[in-house]
Amino acid sequence: MSVGTDAAFAPPQAMSSRTVLRNISEVRHFFRTNDVPIYFIGATPFNLLGLDRWVRGFSYITYYDAWDGAHPRVFSPMHKPYQEFKDGEEINNWLLRNPEVRAYMSRGLTSGVKPKVAMVFFNEETEQICSELGYDLILPPAHLRERLDSKIVTTQLANDAGVDSVPNILTRVDDWDSLTQQADEAGLGPDLVLQTPYGDSGKTTFFISKKEDWDRHASDIIDQEVKVMRRINNRPVAVEAVLTRCGTVVGPYLTELTGFPELTPYRGGWCGNEMHPEVLSAELRGKANLLIQRLGDRLREEGYRGFFEVDVLVDTDTEDVYLGEINPRISGASAITNVTAGAYADVPLFVFHLLEYMDVDFDIDVDEINTRWESLASVDLWSQMVIKETSPVAELLESTPRTGQYYLDTNGALVFRRAALDWHQLQNESEAFFLRIYSPGDYRWAGADLGILVTKGRLQKETLDRGTTLTIRAKHLIDSIRAEYKGIPIEVTE
Repeated sequence: MSVGTDAAFAPPQAMSSRTVLRNISEVRHFFRTNDVPIYFIGATPFNLLGLDRWVRGFSYITYYDAWDGAHPRVFSPMHKPYQEFKDGEEINNWLLRNPEVRAYMSRGLTSGVKPKVAMVFFNEETEQICSELGYDLILPPAHLRERLDSKIVTTQLANDAGVDSVPNILTRVDDWDSLTQQADEAGLGPDLVLQTPYGDSGKTTFFISKKEDWDRHASDIIDQEVKVMRRINNRPVAVEAVLTRCGTVVGPYLTELTGFPELTPYRGGWCGNEMHPEVLSAELRGKANLLIQRLGDRLREEGYRGFFEVDVLVDTDTEDVYLGEINPRISGASAITNVTAGAYADVPLFVFHLLEYMDVDFDIDVDEINTRWESLASVDLWSQMVIKETSPVAELLESTPRTGQYYLDTNGALVFRRAALDWHQLQNESEAFFLRIYSPGDYRWAGADLGILVTKGRLQKETLDRGTTLTIRAKHLIDSIRAEYKGIPIEVTE
């Protein structure tokens, strides 16, 4: 397996505490000679996989080991007795406390140096663990992230910043009559979208146009404040950004794969992204950039700094650009963001987050970076699919596909070519990288993440009614990967 992480071999070089990094060349040099260990911790390394190509001393600590020990920068504890985790925070806190992980993070550690730790999901317990163990958690405070994670709060902040959301009301509804009355008074129309404050991948987004819809979801809506929106024909677009002391660096725009039943059992659930030249026109990119910059300025007032992701909604009938929601964290789109032409010309977007939290001064021209990236990223083309279990099964897996590079052979079959560390070496649409999550001996159930497939080329297309559908190629890739999973059905007791 090709290591391909040349940043790992750059010699460390001490820098004066008074050094000020003033351009991308100096930023690249700083991280290629970095001697402070930086760890990304999570169930899998997917979000930031490949970042070790740019950052010396960057490693991954994961619960699932997709390479079975073969990845030189991935560490997973050997002793993992089966247990159920309710969320990503529990997984990360378990990893931080694990004695194998603690021993790994202490190896070769220079006295007085605090390892830096990043992750997608964390809470105040995570902060306490890192404080006790002497780790530097390089993320905004958990209480701030929790507040900003509310769709209600972010809508209010957007209103303060002059950023438009889809026409909506923030309210409480106790029954069908209350909902329809308030929606009528606000002029939202009969087709509504309701969101509760917290939730991901469409699990707490409800499409309601008749009383039967309300009856089906009422128990998830009553007794909490909700965002009630007019339902529009929209094209969802995701963009990641980093709020630094010099301004907000805006990443490339990506379309989203949303709610495809071949990929997810959740209606409206996120299940992938695409980056291609037609994501947004120059005019719409300008509108979206202004939206992101205003949000960044407003988040700075809240004390936020670092990485965040924004879901932008483009009304396909009016070409209006709206805020969908803000995710104050590393996101699923990060994987593609880090392989753009802009990333290879400069540095990946997440490096600016690291820069904000490293012990170094910098004064970079954010406007110049954004202008250059807008041009470079618009010509790149990447896609990814998160493949969930969509059938109501419960199985003990006996065999699963391998992590690595695949290709379509002359007969059109998807064939495993070789082991690979990440997807950065893919060249064309005939190739794909699959990251396995569950391995033989694990369980799968409806909604479980089976794995993630990354490839060049698009995986969805527009339909005549201005919607989207998966391409024939995408469906073939999904079917081919699913066929590699085989398991023994188990009886589930209530």
